[in-house]
Amino acid sequence: MTNLNQHWMQRDIAALWHPCTQMKDHEHLPVVPIKSGSGVWLEDFDGKRYLDAISSWWVNILGHANPRINARIKAQLDALEHVILSGCSHRPVIELSERLGALAPAGLGHCFYADSGSAAVEIALKMSYHYWQNRGRPEKKRFLTITNGYHGETLGALSVGDVSFFTHTYRSLLLDVIKVPAPDCFALPREQWVSHAAARFAEMEVALARHADELAAVIVEPLIQCAGGMRMYPPEYLRWLREACDRYNVQLILDEIAVGFGRTGTLFACQQAEVRPDYLCLSKALTGGYLPLSVVLTTDEVYDAFYDDYASLRAFLHSHSYTGNPLACAAALATLDILEEDDVLAANRDRAARMARAAAPLASHPLVGDVRQTGMVVAIEMVRDRDSLEPFDFRERKGLEVFRHALSRGALLRPLGNVIYWMPPYVISDSEIDFLAEVTGEGLERVADSL
Repeated sequence: MTNLNQHWMQRDIAALWHPCTQMKDHEHLPVVPIKSGSGVWLEDFDGKRYLDAISSWWVNILGHANPRINARIKAQLDALEHVILSGCSHRPVIELSERLGALAPAGLGHCFYADSGSAAVEIALKMSYHYWQNRGRPEKKRFLTITNGYHGETLGALSVGDVSFFTHTYRSLLLDVIKVPAPDCFALPREQWVSHAAARFAEMEVALARHADELAAVIVEPLIQCAGGMRMYPPEYLRWLREACDRYNVQLILDEIAVGFGRTGTLFACQQAEVRPDYLCLSKALTGGYLPLSVVLTTDEVYDAFYDDYASLRAFLHSHSYTGNPLACAAALATLDILEEDDVLAANRDRAARMARAAAPLASHPLVGDVRQTGMVVAIEMVRDRDSLEPFDFRERKGLEVFRHALSRGALLRPLGNVIYWMPPYVISDSEIDFLAEVTGEGLERVADSL
């Protein structure tokens, strides 16, 4: 390790408190100081490169230092860096709103912006709650969701999540949310996914019937429960959910913060079920991984419930200082341009097929209980016992062993507990996919050797 790498690591530990981290770990697990990025690669101050297998927390879909996004941001910087969006507007936010409304399921024509995924979820929850008040149904104020979900770490978003790693400490602060078992298809062959999801949906149906009069909305992550271990389920569940929400007069919030913009194989995951939510939450890949920006798209019906004279106090008085930031909107517009002009979704089908072939041999490893895939996401779940699917105790930190090995080999492969996953930028090459599979296999062998 060079003095330069060590220099930056020491300054980091003295001044920073890292997210989602037990800082004591860094007594024996060095922070990786990144100097630059290009394509799927990150480079430290020593010149060592790391393949960004997780798109830097699922945001960077078109590669680091993408020249077209760079150019769009630089051009915008010379014109306007920021302006208040209350009472003012600007070209990038107008153009972005128009394009998102045209690309999203028909009828989602109103965009409300924020700066993070959690903030988008907070907006959708508050908007749904407020909608029912404005419609004269104040008793409809609770939310329904599925277990093992994750929607962010602000208090409202945390309330509708169900990953205990994040929620248990703050339970007494959280909303009283109704939860039913998730339809995730862990360790099931693909041909059984729909029947399994149907059995799970029966429990959702019961909850909707029982609580319809007090429910504002249902919120779920479409197709992949990402922070919950990349658990997956079929689009049919979303179709049944939309129909049931309509029948019981309950709104539907779809959190596509992690799965939007081509990650699952379609631009938006809900398009695979041909459904339109009442609220569509987007962030992360929206700007290609460049700048913080999120948005909630909603319908005329919702918008109209807030449209009234000022004295009615029906307005949605929610705001963020950097709402609709022009630089972030410019990055988002460049991202949409690339997705469209380069026909990225079509190319992703070939990449996803290559990822499937690369991951297939891992399914026979004695410590692998499941290999699953939806679009450009592959998850390899480690278990202690393959036959019983007994998991490793979280305190054994087997995923950390894989992470350490991957870093030594030049890959940023940060597992979720015992789940190793690939969620790379869409510009990854075949040889780079094969490299990820090789490193993952080696990591599994390291875990096996440690038992």
